[in-house]
Parts: sequence; structure tokens; C-alpha cells
Amino acid sequence: MPTGVLLHRETELAELARAVAGAGAGRSAVVLVRGPRGIGKSALLRAALARMPGGAVVLRARCHDNERDFPYGVVRQLFDPFMRMTSSSGAAPQFRGESPGEFLAEALPAALPGVDPGALPAGSESTGNGRERVLNNLFHAARSLTSRTPVVMAVDDLHLADEESRQWFSYLARRLDGLPVALLASTADEAADPLAAELAALRHARTLTPGPLCDSCVAERVAEEFDAPVDPELAAVCHDLSRGNPLVVEELTARLAAARISPGSPDLDKVLRIGAGTLADTTLSWLRQGHPRAAELLTGLAVLGADADLATAALLTGQGELLADEAREALHRTDLIEPGPPETFRHELVRTAVLARTDPRVLVALHERAAALLARLGAPAARTAEHLMSSGTTGLDWAVPVLRTAAREAAADGHWDDAARYLQRALADASDPELVRSLTGQLGTVELHRDVAAAARCAAGLAANAPDPAERARLLRPFAGPVLALSAAGAAAVPFAEAAAALAATAAPAAELLLPLAAQAVLTGRRTALRPALAALRAHPAEPAATGMLGALAALAAAGGQPRTAVRLAARCVRRVSPAEAGTDVLGAAMAYAWTGRLDEAAAWAGRAVRSAQRWNHRGELALALLARCDIAHRQGRLDAALADAEQAAELARQIRAEDLAGAARALAVRARLRRGLPVDAARADAARAEAELAAVELPAEAHPLLRAVLLEARGLLAAHRGDHQQALRLFLECGHQLAARGVANPACVPWRTHAAQAYQALGEHAAARTIAADPLPGGDARPRPAEERSGPAIGTRDAGPVRLTPSERRVTELVLQGLSNLEVAERLCLSKRTVDTHLGRIYRKLAIKGRPELGAAVKAL
Repeated sequence: MPTGVLLHRETELAELARAVAGAGAGRSAVVLVRGPRGIGKSALLRAALARMPGGAVVLRARCHDNERDFPYGVVRQLFDPFMRMTSSSGAAPQFRGESPGEFLAEALPAALPGVDPGALPAGSESTGNGRERVLNNLFHAARSLTSRTPVVMAVDDLHLADEESRQWFSYLARRLDGLPVALLASTADEAADPLAAELAALRHARTLTPGPLCDSCVAERVAEEFDAPVDPELAAVCHDLSRGNPLVVEELTARLAAARISPGSPDLDKVLRIGAGTLADTTLSWLRQGHPRAAELLTGLAVLGADADLATAALLTGQGELLADEAREALHRTDLIEPGPPETFRHELVRTAVLARTDPRVLVALHERAAALLARLGAPAARTAEHLMSSGTTGLDWAVPVLRTAAREAAADGHWDDAARYLQRALADASDPELVRSLTGQLGTVELHRDVAAAARCAAGLAANAPDPAERARLLRPFAGPVLALSAAGAAAVPFAEAAAALAATAAPAAELLLPLAAQAVLTGRRTALRPALAALRAHPAEPAATGMLGALAALAAAGGQPRTAVRLAARCVRRVSPAEAGTDVLGAAMAYAWTGRLDEAAAWAGRAVRSAQRWNHRGELALALLARCDIAHRQGRLDAALADAEQAAELARQIRAEDLAGAARALAVRARLRRGLPVDAARADAARAEAELAAVELPAEAHPLLRAVLLEARGLLAAHRGDHQQALRLFLECGHQLAARGVANPACVPWRTHAAQAYQALGEHAAARTIAADPLPGGDARPRPAEERSGPAIGTRDAGPVRLTPSERRVTELVLQGLSNLEVAERLCLSKRTVDTHLGRIYRKLAIKGRPELGAAVKAL
């Protein structure tokens, strides 16, 4: 036994030594060492026998559960050495009277099964008086051994002995008065063992109950194994895992040493994993061997989880109250569970070890039984659902309501991953088509907060399987919102646009369905069912869905260059909501404010949308609100705040698998870093890192135009930063072209014109810079501009003359005179065809002409 263990056992060793010494002085003694398995009882017996003075005869036996069916098996272990000496010629020691070997040669065969009764000594039988004669003969054999020397009989695990040997041990112990015999036996800590209770009641008997090792002894043992000082935290973990059980300490320290754990700076996670394996291979194995019902109860407790109790575990394993109480006592003695209430595992690793040692097929069956039991007991739905997730049977009629309730509760708490798991399992259990559609819709709304692409697929599937326009609109209504419109524009636009058109074609479309679908179409760049939606908006101004529609219309007006209309619509939108409850419906109004120069109001409403999304743990809405607040902060010059919002939005978008939003967020972060400026020595490295980030972003062709424009803008700024102004100009013009193609004419949405003008200036094309920097929107900006911006030299002359064309008009005129069509002019200048038509109409009015044929002559006359 290790030194640290011996020091802790000095009291017990002294008691055993006194019993052995008493036998040497002619006194009898019976000492029972009781305690749970692994506490070191056998090691105590060995240590006591090692301290015994010479001259005594020591008889040893070790009991085992597999030998319980062998009659007198323990007795044979004790006396076999003398039987062997008897069978060797001249080797038997001579005692007064008959040799003990002669007694054993006659007594033992009478007790062995399968012996021919005719071969037995006269008067010997297998039962009745024969059994009494065997016990008497064995007693005389033991007594004859004491005629010349004291006798010490040491038996390990007496509770596992065969019934005949236990009877003989009791027979002998009650007849020891005056004999120099010490009976030392280790036994389990079982109050129900009748032999232990019988022996403990004898006058000359003593009972020792060794306790677990203290924390200092465990620390000393670990230090002894490593032969080095041990980190106090490692020693504490070893004591906590082993609960002071010496054999567990031995096995744990041996495994830690074999795994080369550093005693001074240990990897505690690795120590805990090794500890779980040690518990599984020691304490739990002993429990399964010695107390199978207790092991079943412990497995049931592990399967039920952290909120379980032993009473429910007993119901799960089918144990009645009496069996459960017996098993509970056994578990308390193993020190694996807290005494409670509630009775729980002392360490989570114990539960891990129990589950790891259980057959997976048994675990699946237990989880299914646990789910059914908890459903009947009215347990929380989430707890029951977790067991259903681990069970192997689908198609349970009672499972779907439980799973739906659990998903609803998880979603209410913002646990979107759990809610999606429950609903996916419910879909596997459902068979009714109507129920499948309902579950798919519920799953899609959950996926909006964890996997936007999956949500778009759910919406498309629902729309495809619902031919009735009203039913299709009802199914798509929960999906409508800016998150799906911007992060999955291509996948989401078509179903919503078609559903809005089909609903608008019905006799009396419901405003609560038409408005959100039309708003979704507007946000994706389509004007499907816009007029019926405006009529519904006028007819139902108090409809809650009108808020989102007003926000979408405000953003549309601002992007199209109608600032007054945009501000009016944005004001109507935000008046309908409480600042504390502002959601993503107000983001359209916030961006309308930003694109019309009212940055303070834009920042306020974007911030309210951020706080609302944070409060409800709506990750997709939070990512979108952060992007809006980031863009507004950038316009305000608050670059640190813009960068922080962009980085947080990128992480959230990655979590919900919204690659479009994540790419736009990375682009906004790069834009903020470039504008903020960097130290000279770090600028090159940071630019290379930013370029690598943007190169990894690949937005699909159907991505929202604003997101693509932001990415093109950031790439252009990065190209300008490294001095490639030609590439920067190409990117800025491509940005403007894509925006113009989708009707985004307001240069405040993405300032690509300013960037392109700077690129032209860097390339030395000053006239082109002045032309592209001019505002092309008629009435788009009512603020007065300096005279040099309002007028310029007349085309072809040095003097302006009475008629002056703006720089934008001169640029359009030059291209028209080159023979380009209005559409080609629009593509060359990255404008919409409508804007070019407006310019030409104004030019014709200024020059008092009617069309293209007169344009050349009129220009020459200037």
C-alpha cells in the first residue's frame, strides 16, 4: 500500500495489529473491516499481516462472486496448503493427535458435490447430520492447528463467499473462546448482510470502517506517483473525482502519469476526460458487479438528465419503492451522488461516464421510455423533447404536439437552434399534409434566425404547394421582412412577387396579407401589386402591416430621388411605432432619412431597431440593423462605431448563414478602415489583408443591388488606396451602372459618383470628373449650388452666351452628337434611361428645338 494511504490508515492498522498480537497471547479475536468497494480493505489486511510477528500460522482466502456455487471453496483456499503438505511424503507437520490434513482429507470430500456417497466415510452425508459432522471436523482441524502456534485467518470479501463457507465461518467464530485465533475479514458495507451482523454482535468482535482518503493524502499520493510537486488544482480535481477512494486514486494517478500530464501545469480538460474513463472502469464497474439494481437506477438518473431525481429514475427503470430504497442506499455508499434532496450526481463526469458505459441500444430505448413517462407526468415540453430527439422511433402520435410546444418555448427564449431541431423531428413524425405545411411554416420562421437560405427554401416550398392565393399569402406572411428581402433577394423575390400579384387579382384582397407581400416585393426591387397595395394602405391606415409598407415606400422614394416624398413617408412610418418597440419595419424609414441628409433621425431609429433585435435575440434582424447603423455612423464620421457595428454584423450574418449580408458587412468594415486611416508602416499590410477579405466575397448575380453596390464601392476604394485608379474607376462605374439598372438614382445611397470623380481627377481627366460629379436628378437636391456648378462654358464656344447647359447636360449632348442612342448614353454614363430622357427634354427646351435633328445646329449656334 502506498505511503500516503498507510499514513491515513494508521489507526485501522493498529487495531488489526492488536488483534493479531492477541492471538499470539492466546486470546481470540474477530475483526471485520467494512466499507464500500475500493476503499482499500484488502490492502489493510495485507499491511496488517506484513506487520505480524513470526511464529503464527497465516491462512489466506479471497472470495469471488464467480465461486459462490462451489461449496466450501473458501475453506479449501484456507486449508489447501496443509492438504498439499499431507499429500507429500514426510512433509506434514506433526501435531498432537491426528494430523489436520487427515481431518481435511476426510471432511472436505463429504461437502463436495458429485462425490459417490458410497466413497464417503461412514456416517457422512451431504445434508443433516453430515453437514454438522463436516463443520465439527473442520473446527477440530482449525483447533488442532492452534495446539503449537497461533492462527490468523484472513478472508477478503467475505460477503462473496459460498454459503457453506459462510456457515463454517459463523460456526468457528462462535467457538473461539480461549483459542489463539484471530479471524480477520473484509466485507461490504451492507447492513443487510446477516453474517456481518451476526459476527459484529460477538463479544470478542470488533468492526473497523475505514473512511475515504482526505484531500492531503490524495495530494501526497499524486505527488508520490509523479515524484514532483503537484499543482493544488490538480490535487483537488483528483480528490473530487475519486472521492478519496484509494483504488480509484491509484488508477487515476497511474493513468495521468501514463498520459504525461504535467503535475505543475496540468491540462485540466484532459485530466477530466481521463477521470471520466477512470470512474467508468473502477467505481461503476464495481457497482454493476455488486449492485446491479443500483447501477440500473444510476443509469436511469443519467438518462433523465440534470433535472431528474431518483424517484423518477426508479419509475423509468421499473423499480418499486423497496428496491429503489435499497438501490438508493447503495448509491449513497458509493459517493457518486449527492445525498440531496435533490439527489444529483456529485460531478457531471460521473454522468458522462455512466452514459459512456451503457449500450447505445439500451440508451435509445431508455430515452423513448423517458419521453413517454415525462409526457404522462406533465414535465416541461423541452425536457420531454430532448428525450424524443435521442429516441429511435418516429411516427409517435403524441410526440408532435410536445415537439411543437418545445419549439415554441425555445423560440420565445431565443434558442433558435433547439427550436429548429424540435421542428425537424416533428416533421419526421408528421404524416398529415396539412400538419406538414403548418410545421414547415413554423420551421421556416425559426430558420430566419439561424439559416436564411433554409428559410427561403421553406417559403418557396410552401408557395409551390398552395394554389389558393389567400392560403399562399397566409403561409408566406410570417416570412415577409427586410432580412429575407436583402439576404436572399433572388430566392425570395419570385415567390413573394407572384403571391402578391395573385392576391391582388382577387376580388377583395385582405390588407393584412397584401401589404406585407407588396412591401417584400418593393424591398427586393419589384413593384408587383404596388397600386392595389397603395389602395389598401389608404383604405386601412390603422393596419399593423402598414408600418412595413410605409418604410419600404420611404426607402423606394429616397432611392429614386424623391426626398420630400421619402421624408413624408418615413415620418408616417415611425409615428406608428413606439421607440421602445421599433423593429426592422422602421429600417426603411431610417435609411430614407439617411439618404435625404437627416442623419440624426436616421441614427436614432436605427439604434432603436438594434436594441429591439438584441432584446429578442433576433440575430438576422440584429445583423441588418447593425448594417444600417454602421452606414449611418460612417456618414456621420463616427468611424470607430461604424467599424465595430460592421464587424459584429459580419459575425451575426455568418451565424445565420446569410452570405450576402456577411459580404456587405465585410465591405463596410473595409470602407471604415480605409477612411479612418492607418499608420504608414501598417497601411500596406492592412490593405493586403482587406483585399484578401473582399476577394473571398462572391455575391451571387441575384443579390440585392444595394449589397452588390456596397461591395463594388469597397473594392474600388481599396484599388484607389493601392494606386490602381483605372481599376478603381471601372469598379465605381460598374457600381453606378448596377444601381441605375435597378432604379437607384439617388447618389446619396452609394456615393459612387464622388469616388469616380476622384478617380478621374487622379487620371488627369478633369472634364470627366466635373461631369460625373454633377447631380443628374431633376429636383433631386433643392439646395442652391454655386454659380460655377450651375453653369459652364457653352459647348463649342468660350463664351457661355444667353443659354447655358449644366455639366451633366453637356456630357449627354456630346454623346448624343456622337450618334449614341438614349439607352447607350445611359449605359455610358451609368444613368437610367429615364434620366437621360429627362436631360434631353430639358436641353431641347433650353435650345428651343424639337428633337435630335436640330441638336447639332443649335449647339453650333451657341
